[in-house]
Amino acid sequence: MIEQQKTHQPVRFEITKLTRDAVTDWIEHASLKNENFLFPSRIKLSPHLSTRQYARIVHSWIKQIGLESAAYGTHSMRRTKASLIYKRTKNLRAVQLLLGHTKLESTVRYLGIEVDDALEMAEQTEV
Repeated sequence: MIEQQKTHQPVRFEITKLTRDAVTDWIEHASLKNENFLFPSRIKLSPHLSTRQYARIVHSWIKQIGLESAAYGTHSMRRTKASLIYKRTKNLRAVQLLLGHTKLESTVRYLGIEVDDALEMAEQTEV
């Protein structure tokens, strides 16, 4: 579990089997122990990878696959996954929980849900 940066509340997240296998391989390859950070820093003053170091890595991956790195980043990936889940399920509460938002209004703003989206959902719901 990780901690949501703004609210300091725990946020649960799931990883795919492929990701879990890759992380397991990395832990074995790096001979990591329970007390080690999963992604240690190369800089002696910091025990773990910084958010800036992580962002640089993500940008290099994006360049390597031939995309414009300025159009993508660590936050856009988080937002894209949340948007795709919402688009598929229309379950705003589930997305709120996944993002670790305390207020539903924050999730609505984050996803950019407009009044038209809300009206379309209301029209498709029979009571």
